[in-house]
Amino acid sequence: MQQRRLGDSGLLVSAVGLGCNNFGGRIDVEATRRVVHRAVDLGITLFDTADIYGNKGGSEAAMGEVMGPLRKRIVLATKYAKPMDDEGRARGASRRYIVEAVEASLRRLRTDWIDLYQQHEPDPGTPIEETMRALDDLVSSGKVRYVGCSNLPAWQVVEARWTSRMGGYVPFVSAQDEYSLLARGIEAELLPALGRSGMGLLPYFPLACGMLTGKYRRNAAMPEGARLTNTQRLADIYVTEANWTIVERLEAFCAARGRSMLELAFSWLLANPLVSSVIAGATRPEQLEQNVAAAGWAIGAEDLAEIDRLARKG
Repeated sequence: MQQRRLGDSGLLVSAVGLGCNNFGGRIDVEATRRVVHRAVDLGITLFDTADIYGNKGGSEAAMGEVMGPLRKRIVLATKYAKPMDDEGRARGASRRYIVEAVEASLRRLRTDWIDLYQQHEPDPGTPIEETMRALDDLVSSGKVRYVGCSNLPAWQVVEARWTSRMGGYVPFVSAQDEYSLLARGIEAELLPALGRSGMGLLPYFPLACGMLTGKYRRNAAMPEGARLTNTQRLADIYVTEANWTIVERLEAFCAARGRSMLELAFSWLLANPLVSSVIAGATRPEQLEQNVAAAGWAIGAEDLAEIDRLARKG
């Protein structure tokens, strides 16, 4: 497994990461154990969870139960800021809440430190200086090693980096955002901002919720039990005429080269030097094996240009 630097930091992460959003929810502890152990065997080091995953705490608790001696081989990433209660008190990026949230995550994860602590969403009610100072204190205390962000607009990412530089605080080293051949909105502003700031990108939903796996077909019955079959909200976003057109173009491109859509989805992302690790979830060890194998296609410059043309909407 290739190891990449997370932005301009000294932290190394596996080119393929494991999204842990299924733990404590879609799969139980024993299934989680099988997935985690197989991931480590395959060379995956980046495990990405969040306090809210698994019905508010379930994913972190499952990870804490199954890691054991594997903890030192894992780059453990989690997140804070999304609401963890129904009253709206346990959320955000204030100093008060960050201190509370990190302690709760450490307890559930059964660990003394978090390798990458990420702000999961913007908090318009808290000054960014308060957030960065609080995170700097967590790093100084040893409870957190590096900090990152997720789902922040480009201007807030730049503001956070500038605030850290001016105040002497630890900066965000990464941004975790949706990015795939079917979701390219971050290319306009966020990707250039990350490049100028020296931050790494951790793309999530690299398979566009399954549209880039090849298992869905236009005008055919949706596969039973699949995410886009069971979740209408996601189907409304991804199952569109524009996306069908792009998928069919890309399928023809892959077929002509003897490659799979899975290989294309992972290897296209990893061809971008800003991408540090591609985060994909899994409920079975076999999915991990497929994801790792898919990341090995070194796509040439001419093919990248053709892929870009085929994946443009309109």
